[in-house]
Amino acid sequence: MAETGDEKRLPRIVHTKREIREAVAAARAAGKTIGLVPTMGALHDGHLSLVQRSVAECDVTVVTIFVNPTQFGPSEDLAKYPRTLETDVAALAKYGVDWVFVPSDDEMYPPGHSTFVEPPAVADRLEGEHRPGHMRGVATIVLKLFNVIPADIAYFGQKDCQQSVVIRRMAEDLDLPIRVVVCPTVRDSHGLALSSRNAYMSPGEREQALAISRSLRVAAELIAGGERSGDVVRQRMRQVLIDARITQIDYVALVDGDSLVEVGEIAGPVVALVAAHVGKTRLIDNVPIG
Repeated sequence: MAETGDEKRLPRIVHTKREIREAVAAARAAGKTIGLVPTMGALHDGHLSLVQRSVAECDVTVVTIFVNPTQFGPSEDLAKYPRTLETDVAALAKYGVDWVFVPSDDEMYPPGHSTFVEPPAVADRLEGEHRPGHMRGVATIVLKLFNVIPADIAYFGQKDCQQSVVIRRMAEDLDLPIRVVVCPTVRDSHGLALSSRNAYMSPGEREQALAISRSLRVAAELIAGGERSGDVVRQRMRQVLIDARITQIDYVALVDGDSLVEVGEIAGPVVALVAAHVGKTRLIDNVPIG
């Protein structure tokens, strides 16, 4: 349903579960394939790369914009998380997105809501250790969206590596009839992974934050050069951050891409991950290696 040439049209904005469910059901009954791109808004080129992939592969694309309160901790940035619906919808119009689902908090979590999804074991480490309850909130809202919008394919970004592993495992464990596709991280011209939270940083902090992607490149270069000790790689990654005066480091990890278990001896593909604070902004990034 994507537009051709220079044509643009605003996607249809839907606010209720009933309306989006009926719209998607009608499209499925007409034999159309449905692509789903869940987001929290404040869209950047990383989100739009997922949208572009969905539009290319599916007949109908639904983008959700919902700042999910259950994945934020008590001291996290829920209140100040950027909300830019008007510019988001204008950006999506350029890609021929069909529907944008923008529910209220009460629409997704009506009064009395008390059921949550216990995420798979891969949620316990990394983000699970530093943001208790975060992955429970992610798993819950994604399963709710999968039920409200019965898509054929859902698109997520590699930047949120653990989130994508959790969602894929949940879909497998619960026999959900949806294919989860993980798309590459999009970076700016300097290598900084695009994130809605980048807007929180000053120019100086953005420069400092480049050490995160540098640390990941160091990991890839070490492994490509023959280093097989996970401890050595992690130590070198951490040193890159410290040299950039990034000292509030939640984790520097080298893990198996499926189990997210730390790797001692590198004998196959791994994922290097970093979570660290630059100023008051918490950033995460990762790179698959091998």
